[in-house]
Amino acid sequence: MSKRVLLHVGTPKTGTSYFQDVLFRNRRTLVQAGIHYPADRFDAHFLAALDLMRLPWGGLETEAVGAWDRLATRVRRASGTSIISHEILATASRSQVGRALESLGHHDGTEIHVVLSVRDLVRQIPAEWQENVKHRSIISYAKFLEQIQDPQRESRIATWFWGVQEIPDILNRWGHDLPPERIHLVTVPPPGGPPQVLWERFSEAFGLTGLDLDLEAERANPSLGVPETALVRRINRAANTVVEPADYRPLVRELLAHQTLSRRAGSPRLALPPTVHPWAQQVAATWRAEVERRGYHVIGDLDDLIGPAPLETWADPDNPSERQVAGAAVDAIKALLLDNARLRATEARLAAELLDTQRALERSYLRPTYRWREKTVRRLQSGRAGRGMLKAYRVARGRSSRSA
Repeated sequence: MSKRVLLHVGTPKTGTSYFQDVLFRNRRTLVQAGIHYPADRFDAHFLAALDLMRLPWGGLETEAVGAWDRLATRVRRASGTSIISHEILATASRSQVGRALESLGHHDGTEIHVVLSVRDLVRQIPAEWQENVKHRSIISYAKFLEQIQDPQRESRIATWFWGVQEIPDILNRWGHDLPPERIHLVTVPPPGGPPQVLWERFSEAFGLTGLDLDLEAERANPSLGVPETALVRRINRAANTVVEPADYRPLVRELLAHQTLSRRAGSPRLALPPTVHPWAQQVAATWRAEVERRGYHVIGDLDDLIGPAPLETWADPDNPSERQVAGAAVDAIKALLLDNARLRATEARLAAELLDTQRALERSYLRPTYRWREKTVRRLQSGRAGRGMLKAYRVARGRSSRSA
């Protein structure tokens, strides 16, 4: 049984995709250091989180059935330290948290720690709206801001947003049965600093400092600029009714958003409107005070929660520059054309291979030996003794198909 389990439960858009990618690719190196990241596929912990919380997710929830129990079993069988990481765990209810902790050995002697990576609301709010857009949403930025500022928080958007972003509430749910010294916060540094600072903070929180790990990113969740996000939202409005979720993810989210539009430089950055900025900083200030009062272990600086100052020039994604959107659209069309050309080349290659196979079969059918074997098999199949001889022959040859 794992002596210690580090549960990384969010929040989204705090470097989680990069962190999980590094853990997954370095599993063997980690095991040599007594650290286990139990995953046989890159999204194993995501599927486990879906299963734990019974979340619908474009059909993936059916694939996730039983995933949490399988993950928990692997953790309990491991020795040393085990790490579980996925950001949607932040929204788990108290009962789901209880089930998770129990399944990981909380009352059987396992030392469980909860790690929460956090970032200022000034950057989290626009990032969350963009994530909604990259998951097929057509909601405008103005409507999104209105819903999350509604004190009632009754909309689907507000319920999800605060479920994965409200730091004191997340810590209430995940930490209610753990001592404060087992709760750790990793703050995302302000923009403009050295990129390795966040990784150094993660390393300290998870005991990875000094390990020789491959830190080259293969999977990430990059951000889009204002015109690029506006374009994806327009694609959603036009294509949601005709593009199935199973096709949307590889075509729109991966090919267009992540692999193409995120690489465009020079676009206005998606940001919080200056009118909403003071409200977001006020909420963050109350969170900072509450975390400090509770005495949790903080890696980084709680002042990071306050966030950067407003942009001097704010670009409204609901009313973007049409010239910039058109430029993004041209790049998107180019990416689709190149991908279609690749698929056409693959289709042509497979068609040629199939034709060669068909011709080879036709040539074998024309051989006298084939016609003799076929006639002999038909004759043997007509009698009981013959069928027995054929069966013995197939067993001897190690084949079970009727064509053998």
